[in-house]
Parts: sequence; structure tokens; C-alpha cells
Amino acid sequence: MTVGDWSTLLSGIIYGSECSSMESTQDNGNLANVRHIILVMSGKGGVGKSTLSTQIALALRHAGKRVGILDVDLCGPSIPRMLNAVGKEVHQCDSGWVPVYVDQEKTISLMSIGFLLDGQDDAVVWRGPKKNAMINQFINDVAWGELDFLIVDTPPGTSDEHISTVQALRPFKPMGAVMVTTPQAVAVGDVRRELTFCKKTGLAVIGIVENMSGFVCPYCSECSNIFSKGGGEELAKYAGVPFLGCVPIDPLLSKSAEEGKDFIQEFPNSAAYPALTSIAKLILEKAALTI
Repeated sequence: MTVGDWSTLLSGIIYGSECSSMESTQDNGNLANVRHIILVMSGKGGVGKSTLSTQIALALRHAGKRVGILDVDLCGPSIPRMLNAVGKEVHQCDSGWVPVYVDQEKTISLMSIGFLLDGQDDAVVWRGPKKNAMINQFINDVAWGELDFLIVDTPPGTSDEHISTVQALRPFKPMGAVMVTTPQAVAVGDVRRELTFCKKTGLAVIGIVENMSGFVCPYCSECSNIFSKGGGEELAKYAGVPFLGCVPIDPLLSKSAEEGKDFIQEFPNSAAYPALTSIAKLILEKAALTI
């Protein structure tokens, strides 16, 4: 399948004036009015990149920002489910694809290959060139309009998809990458390789988040370190980059992701809430310095 073959998957596309207000007047196309681009990365799968991408976007939205999420995890597009957007249709206008809006106020927009597949169980069985072409099309052909932040959720690893994403975004001067790890030494080692990738590609590192950092009992509030603890903070010290915080294992956060609910809005008293809002605050402070 080539990129052009996506027309067969987009038979429901609606041409209209939906993005007439999105027309770019600058030379850098559909990302012209995106102020800050942040990549969420980790050399390892299963550390919670998609969950962190979603929650950072929600926290920034509740801080009054307009946020887009670009899901370039082509083989595991989970963000549509986390934002209760499964089954939504992608439309098209003169500027390209219109992202899916996940709230009535249109403050969070999302693009994912999950919207282009016939069914949720369809697999993307592609070699590198086809994946790279799809990533380039996502970056160049989605009419994001005016955004304060574009969060890019990446797959695990440091190979083709990451190189394509960083190269395609380089002209737009991304703010940098948020690295996600879990406390174990195995995960920290993989993230260390991702830091090397960023150094080699010239991508700044905003900071490191240690996810699944202890389990806070919902009944007694005692924190149990199911895994080891402190690996993310030690890695940040080793690499000389900011440590953004620890996010504990929180059943309410898992429930929200499964059901596509707004965790930040619904569970302000949960164990993970202060950690996630603190991470968003640090990102906002960093963004204010890069304007």
C-alpha cells in the first residue's frame, strides 16, 4: 500500500469549509501556527508514553491552552481510545486532513492512524518506507490550525520512525522531548539510549518523567515501591537534564484511560493528579522561556 492508497480508506471524507479558518498564511504550511512541539519518547515499550501524552495534553488544556496530539505510533495507536475518540471520521479540506476534535470547545485535536483503519483490530503490516511516508504525511498534511502545543506520541525505539519524525519536524524547531521511563534498571538503560539518539539528532531534552513510580493504596494512601525507585531521577542527574517528576501507579488513571475519561477533571484528589499537573506546569514554564 502506498500513501496514495489511503484514498480507499478515506471514502467517508467530507470536503467543505470546516478548515477555512485554518488556512496558513506562512511559508511553513500546516504547522505555521503551532507555537510549541513536544515529542514524548522512550527507548522501551510499555512505560506509558501514550498515557503521559494524553494526560499532559489534558493538563495543558485545563491550563487554558489549545493542544493537538499527533499519534505516530503506527502499529499501536492507543490514544483515540484514551480520549474516547474511537470511530471518529477524518475529514478533508483544501489544506489537507482536518484532525479529530475530542471536545466540543475544540481545544484538543488528534490525528492517529487509528482513524484511517477499517477496524480496531486491523494491523499495520508495513516496512519502513511506508511508515516513513505516512509519518511525513501526518506532519505536513494535517491542518492543525492555531495551537499552543502539539504533543507527538512516538513508538518505542530509535530507528526509522524516530528519524523520520525528527527530520520532518526539524524545520519547525520543536521545543524538545519528554523522556518517559519506569524505575527499573532495564527501562532506564533503554531510555539512556534514547537520550543518545536525541544528542545525535540535535533534539533538545525537556526532561525525564519516572512513570509507575510506586503504588499508592487508595484506602490508606501508603506508597509501596512495587518496582525499584529513583531510576529516572538518577538518570536525569547522569544526563544533566531536568527531572520532571514521578507519576505513581494509580487505578483511577488506568480506569480513565480505559474508558476515555478526562482524568485531570474527574479525579483532582487522586494520587497521580499533583504529579501530572506539576509536569504540565514545568512544561509551561519551559515554553515561556523559549518564546
